[in-house]
Amino acid sequence: MTPTDPAAMRPRRFLPAGPLRGKIRVPGDKSISHRCVMLGALAVGETRVTGLLEGEDVLATAAAMRAMGAEVERTDEGQWSIHGVGVGALLQPRSPLDMGNSGTSTRLLMGLVSSHPITTTFVGDASLSGRPMGRVIDPLRQMGAAFEASEGGRLPLTVRGASPAVPITYRLPVASAQVKSAVLLAGLNTAGITTVIEPVPTRDHSERMLRGFGAELTVEEVNGERVIRLHGEAELKPQVIEVPGDPSSAAFFIVAALVVPGSEVLIQNVGLNPTRAGIVKVLRQMGGQIDEVNARVVGGEPVADLLVRHSPLKGIEVDPAVAPSMIDEFPALFVAAAVAEGTTVTTGLDELRVKESDRITAMAEALTAAGARVRETENGLTVEGSGGDPLRGTAGAIATHLDHRIAMAMAIAGLVSRDGVEVDDTRPIATSFPVFETLLDGLRA
Repeated sequence: MTPTDPAAMRPRRFLPAGPLRGKIRVPGDKSISHRCVMLGALAVGETRVTGLLEGEDVLATAAAMRAMGAEVERTDEGQWSIHGVGVGALLQPRSPLDMGNSGTSTRLLMGLVSSHPITTTFVGDASLSGRPMGRVIDPLRQMGAAFEASEGGRLPLTVRGASPAVPITYRLPVASAQVKSAVLLAGLNTAGITTVIEPVPTRDHSERMLRGFGAELTVEEVNGERVIRLHGEAELKPQVIEVPGDPSSAAFFIVAALVVPGSEVLIQNVGLNPTRAGIVKVLRQMGGQIDEVNARVVGGEPVADLLVRHSPLKGIEVDPAVAPSMIDEFPALFVAAAVAEGTTVTTGLDELRVKESDRITAMAEALTAAGARVRETENGLTVEGSGGDPLRGTAGAIATHLDHRIAMAMAIAGLVSRDGVEVDDTRPIATSFPVFETLLDGLRA
């Protein structure tokens, strides 16, 4: 996928909708899917996974683990079998690992290979190649890995793993689950104890799953900070895993059901890990009616079905402390804010500037083009809501910058517009949510 190939782009105009009704099941959680494949590939024996997200990002992780010696096979829709090689036994890949658009795959795998005696080159598409990797490189260098990166710490990038790697104590300078996970994954094949200190909690799928696979890992709170300690030279045991539905994917349908009058949608099997469920909390603060049905625990992760009904929303000032628990959901939240009553203020979103696109600027431009009143600040957006009135819509296509979440957010904006919203390219949606348009069209029918 490249921005320079207009002939291959797939534009679509998303038109205003009547009530959305029905029940849907969103694809498996992307964060958990990545980690299932990686840790399964390091366990000795067969790991079986159901509900795996089969988007391009996770398939890039699967291909990378195959290239390093693991057997990773799809046995049926969403069902995968992984025969691992064991911690420390990854093979030297014969060619560069193509990460496509997946920043998660790249950053976590950089950590994984950093403590193995192999040399690995990472490449990606135009969007991924523009994203800085320095925040991951810094701690991994401290552990002994060597890096040759393109200007600004970008891809293409080569990692020469350390053998032996050195355990470190690393305090995260910014809240980042990817940096935390990269250091912990490097610690798996490092003698001694690798410690990560989190001043601000981030999603904890890596900690939960590492423990589930048998790694010796402890988490304690010291002076208001999370201190995570991993004992290295781990022996991982194969698992049977059911992946819950991705809350980041569910967010677009939660917002759609809240803002389209007359809507009532049941979203089944949504993961509600407290480090990920910030979007539900914030939308409830805005007045959204979101009920949890059939709450349960699956594989150590809290899960429920969400019954969402149209609700008049009110603008709020979003607590910046909630940002790490919903960092990928802000594009959807901005759409909800655009049709709420009153003003929504968001701050502390510096991380959004280094995602697949600069999501602060991209969403400000896209929503403004659709008729919303938006003001961009250094680290957030201030959105003046329409009070429930539909947005004007767009005359031409808005730029999605190869960013799946911009495309999906503006698709939802189209449902609450007068003239519809055209996005310039729907192809990026396949990286995380291949059936998004099918599910959306089904609820409209």
